[in-house]
Amino acid sequence: MLRLISGDSEAVIYEEGAYLYALRRRGVDVLLRGDLSRKTRGGMAVLIPYANRVKGGVYEIDGVLYELPKNEEGNAIHGLVMDKTWRVAEAGPDAAVLELELEHSGYPSRLSCRVSYALRPGALEVAVRVRNMGPRRAPLTVGAHPYFLVEGPWRIRARGAMRCVALNKIPTGGLEPHEFGEGGEYDDCFLIEQDPVVLESRLSRIVLARRNMPYVQIYTGVKGAVAVEPMSGAPDAYHNGMGLRILAPGEEAEYGFVVEFELK
Repeated sequence: MLRLISGDSEAVIYEEGAYLYALRRRGVDVLLRGDLSRKTRGGMAVLIPYANRVKGGVYEIDGVLYELPKNEEGNAIHGLVMDKTWRVAEAGPDAAVLELELEHSGYPSRLSCRVSYALRPGALEVAVRVRNMGPRRAPLTVGAHPYFLVEGPWRIRARGAMRCVALNKIPTGGLEPHEFGEGGEYDDCFLIEQDPVVLESRLSRIVLARRNMPYVQIYTGVKGAVAVEPMSGAPDAYHNGMGLRILAPGEEAEYGFVVEFELK
């Protein structure tokens, strides 16, 4: 476990999954406390090499069919790195870097993954770098799955949001304009190309700015929290192509975001 401290802010990170377990300011949690047994029900899980669902858990690339682990819905979900122990490459009082070599029978190549956390008072910067170390082309989307605590009425503010049209939670490739109101129930992906994305409630004001992560999944299935998930591509990008990146052998991709968190 790693504990980062900067001024009045604190972050707790576990090596398993490079998982952000807690984020606090002045001793007050702004992130729903994590659960190591169910990382996508609290804290902030890192999602590599796909973000959220892959329909049916199967996909094809370069004429080869691959099969991924499936959930109870019959889909693959949340990537392949959450249960892996990452190596701590660097650790300081307010920053840390974790690394992982990923190989899986359901994935065509070997990936070198690197996640960096840097904390300052009221802000956390996260950077992700992925390099294709194998001989085959590698499909890639990257995401993060943070649950921000809310109190009372809450609202998301985002300019130019386009909702991904979906069937059974799987985006079809279509987009439609969306205006966020107060509250609501969501398990939806949005293309939001303009920053920032803001989540406000009586507890806090969360401001999210992203780099190469234009998609955002909003999920409200956990009481008292709203997941606002930056992603480089939409769910099922392996089929619908929304934000999908194909890394050639030796090619590298970089992503990142900054979360600013202010208590009210």
